[in-house]
Amino acid sequence: MTTLAQAPTVNISVRKLSDITLNNEYLRSYTDVTTLKKSIESVGLIHPVTINARNELLAGARRFQAAKELGWDEISVQVIDRDELVQELISIDENLVRMSLTGLELEKYLNRGREIYEAIHPTANKVTLSTETLSAEEKQQQKADDEADEDSFAAVTAEKTGLSKSVIKSAIRRDALASDAVKHARSDGALNATQTNEIIRLAKEAQEKVLPLIEGKTAKETRRIIAAAQEGGWEAAREESEKIVPLPREYSQMLSPMKRVNRSISRILIEELRYEGPEQRAINNELITLKNNLLQYFEMMGIES
Repeated sequence: MTTLAQAPTVNISVRKLSDITLNNEYLRSYTDVTTLKKSIESVGLIHPVTINARNELLAGARRFQAAKELGWDEISVQVIDRDELVQELISIDENLVRMSLTGLELEKYLNRGREIYEAIHPTANKVTLSTETLSAEEKQQQKADDEADEDSFAAVTAEKTGLSKSVIKSAIRRDALASDAVKHARSDGALNATQTNEIIRLAKEAQEKVLPLIEGKTAKETRRIIAAAQEGGWEAAREESEKIVPLPREYSQMLSPMKRVNRSISRILIEELRYEGPEQRAINNELITLKNNLLQYFEMMGIES
């Protein structure tokens, strides 16, 4: 099976910490390494850090940071003698396997890793960036292709990280197809991954126009607006957005729990389930409070109870 960065030329040696530079955008330095320092003090540095021939750190930023905080002067290194793309892929691989990444960071690293991997391995299966809606037959074929795939970037990364191929492919598409405005909205918390999966069905220019229409909308509402935009452009999307009556957060949070409560009460009544244990008083008090609140709600809404 193909690996992310296949069989690099590696030399193990020692370098002074002061000679190693951190110029890599993928390195995550200045994180909490307290636990790592304790491990290194106990069993030593098991895995050397990775540098290139110019003493630039490619992987092992947290190990490097821990060594500095422990007061070390030198550290074991493996020197990679490969081209720039392979060096970049090694750094990405380190982050994907070892680091806890935010959603946007993960998507960025996965997509850039895909670009490099497919450039280095041109005969490997490619990750499809299409967001077209598939028929049932096409979905079956795609599932069969995914199961047979062993050499795409998604397949190799799934094996290394434990993420599923579908999760990896969705993350790659979000980074590859989302406009900068959509990514900023994600970063600010105004848009979630589910909404992003819908809006990237549009061209990037159209995404920026439609974006304000879907902020704060549910996944179902977002799908309606995007479908309208695909069919009739921004004006159709705006009209569809205006048809949507906003559902207050309190109501949306109440719906699913109320369904579960009603199912439980129905079962209790049908099966005549009785309980006289230590939680009986607390349960009865909550039900009485619920009853009183419901009576007030019905009165407020003009509903005959």
